[in-house]
Amino acid sequence: MKPSMNKGAGQRIALVDGIEKVSGRAKYTADLFTPDALAGRIFRSPYAHAEIIRIDTSEALKLPGVVAVITGDACDKAYGILPVAQNEFPLARERIRYFGEPVAAVAAVDDATAAAALKLIRLEVRELPVYTDAASARAPDAVLLHGDKKGNLEREVHNEFGDTEAGFAAADLVREESFECAEVTHAHMEPHAAMASFDVERNQLTMHTVSQVPYYVHLTLARCLDLDTSRIRVIKPFVGGGFGARTETLNFEVICALLARAAGGTVRLKLSREETFLTHRGRPQSQIRLKLGMKQDGRLTACHLEMVMRGGAYGGYGIVTILYAGALLNGLYNLPAVKYDGYRVYSNTPPCGAMRGHGSVNTRFAFEALMDSMAKELGLDPLTVRRRNLLAAPTDTLNGLKVISYGLPECIDRVEQASRWRERIDKMPPGRGLGIACSHFVSGSAKPVHWTGEPHATVILKLDFDAGITILTGASDIGQGSSTILTQAVVEVLGVDYGRVRVIANDSAITPKDNGSYSSRVTFMVGNAAIQAAENLKKILLEAAARRLQVTPEQVDCLGEMYAVFNQPERTVGFNDVVAEALINTGTLTVKGTYTCPIEFQGGKQKGGAVGSTMAFSYAASVVEVSVDSELGTITVEKVWTALDCGFAINPLSVEGQVQGAVWMGMGQALSEETSYAKDGKHSAANFLDYRVPTIVESPEIEVHIVESIDPNGPFGAKEASEGPLAGIPAAVAAAVQHATGTKITRLPMTPNLVLEALSGRKRPAATRAPQPAAAVTEKELV
Repeated sequence: MKPSMNKGAGQRIALVDGIEKVSGRAKYTADLFTPDALAGRIFRSPYAHAEIIRIDTSEALKLPGVVAVITGDACDKAYGILPVAQNEFPLARERIRYFGEPVAAVAAVDDATAAAALKLIRLEVRELPVYTDAASARAPDAVLLHGDKKGNLEREVHNEFGDTEAGFAAADLVREESFECAEVTHAHMEPHAAMASFDVERNQLTMHTVSQVPYYVHLTLARCLDLDTSRIRVIKPFVGGGFGARTETLNFEVICALLARAAGGTVRLKLSREETFLTHRGRPQSQIRLKLGMKQDGRLTACHLEMVMRGGAYGGYGIVTILYAGALLNGLYNLPAVKYDGYRVYSNTPPCGAMRGHGSVNTRFAFEALMDSMAKELGLDPLTVRRRNLLAAPTDTLNGLKVISYGLPECIDRVEQASRWRERIDKMPPGRGLGIACSHFVSGSAKPVHWTGEPHATVILKLDFDAGITILTGASDIGQGSSTILTQAVVEVLGVDYGRVRVIANDSAITPKDNGSYSSRVTFMVGNAAIQAAENLKKILLEAAARRLQVTPEQVDCLGEMYAVFNQPERTVGFNDVVAEALINTGTLTVKGTYTCPIEFQGGKQKGGAVGSTMAFSYAASVVEVSVDSELGTITVEKVWTALDCGFAINPLSVEGQVQGAVWMGMGQALSEETSYAKDGKHSAANFLDYRVPTIVESPEIEVHIVESIDPNGPFGAKEASEGPLAGIPAAVAAAVQHATGTKITRLPMTPNLVLEALSGRKRPAATRAPQPAAAVTEKELV
């Protein structure tokens, strides 16, 4: 439902933690390092692929000031985000699989001693062939990175929904094209850091860390240290960005805990920027082969996509990513038939994982680009062809995803009008172009990774003698503003002043467990739990007010800071007095709210069908205007218009900020960002000089339009607002570049060198027009 009081939800308020952040008072993990903490440092492999013969730490242990040195022998438990893909150890055991992989770690009295100790560690190995690309890793004679994975395939996925062969046969135009997207990383501002304290007498561990999902860290620490979960406490302070990088438990977190136990005390571990790059978990390099069928009027008849991902050395989120890439072909447009072949390949590079727009960005780039090309060949406007393929919501997709609210038509209308598309598209000056693309994303995964039968979200409200309301939540605010959204939800229901509400989050000893900040789940799921908790508390307060006013609860009107009898405005009681009444005979009130996704929203019955399932999709349309310097090959994004269907904007200011961030991240992938590796596996861009992210200098004007479709299941009708806009930006930039230059570029990032090569007339893959509907399939089938 859309809020009626409109005191909390729908308001453009500053983030509740904004003052701490802008004033410098916010304490991040590294700010909390205690003076008595030992300095932790990691010895990293100088080899990308090797068999470990010997690790000699004896000289390091002799160094005065060194308290502990550990190797892979400290932990024989493999870990990973998915129970079926746990093949990574915090410190390498027997085999090294990427350059920079942790091999040993030191705890010492200070940083200088720890650094000196690392230099005394001796590593003896037998080097193995290094595979930094998917093709060489898949070669028949390639050494297997993991013995149980033939062909170095972590996972291959094959599914078909509908009859693609018939769909292509019914098409008037069939095209097939290849695309490539470079690997990118999250580039969050705060480097990784952790602090672990081990209480030897009590056999208890306390961990402060930068995680997006403290719950996963808790489970992994229990597994790797062989501790009961009750002996562990995980605390997440302020976090300086995540974007998916910190969704998984990362090796340095487990290493810090292992060092603390070995040293019998507290260890701090702060990674350098280079080490943060090496820890990675970014978006994988992707090679895409896409085939589409289209009718003369622009309606799509079939889609066949082959995706090859270079996933890095370990499993991590790889299975989910390769499934997402296929699942999220659906849910945006009306596709009568979809076939998908996905291959996630192991390589001697740092592991990839989840990144903003998880699994959807690279496939969307290819899809939107090929659809544009086909529209042009049929003489159709890009807007027209998208409108011809809109869904009729509510509906179920071919692969079992539910679409309940669908604001994409209005999003397209908004950006068309705002950019003056019709007036300008055929009148752009030389070197100037417009491009459009659409995109979508889930509002949280409807089926959690760790299925326990517990609610998907839990929020507790505490109300005591001071009449202050404390929101206790395990949901991680990593900069996206989730704590603000929960505050607004509670204020909306109860009508109290904001100063009466505080949030305490992410301390496993105090706050309820939450499944974490990933897949844009917090607003939808935790927001609904907060509303339920507030409604439950409101019921108690109405009963207390009724006792004070000597009427029935049905006769009491909640006015926020005051409760009154209906139609008797002179009969009132203040909030503090209502609280005092409510506490009689009970004391402190703790009220719980929960949320669980109904089973019918948890995906199709096919293997992996839960991936992509969600309660609601956000939808976005973006128009990008660029100018291209044909002599330098540089692309300048002049302006971006993005319309986002977020269901309902609980905080429009926050929504606008999230859209702007998504646009920036999409621009980076489109124009400049790329992780690259030398042939020996060394990272060649592990810093912010060589790995180029857009800055405020490159930022264009970003005009955000909010579309409110009011999802019936969302909190006040809200859906996610952060990831949906991203996937369309690279495609829209590429379309604008093609409009400006007449040249199509099918690889990201579109660097000046790549642009100049394209403008010089180098050959691009040719497509063939189907001569007639009965013989539409003219391209060879995908392998």
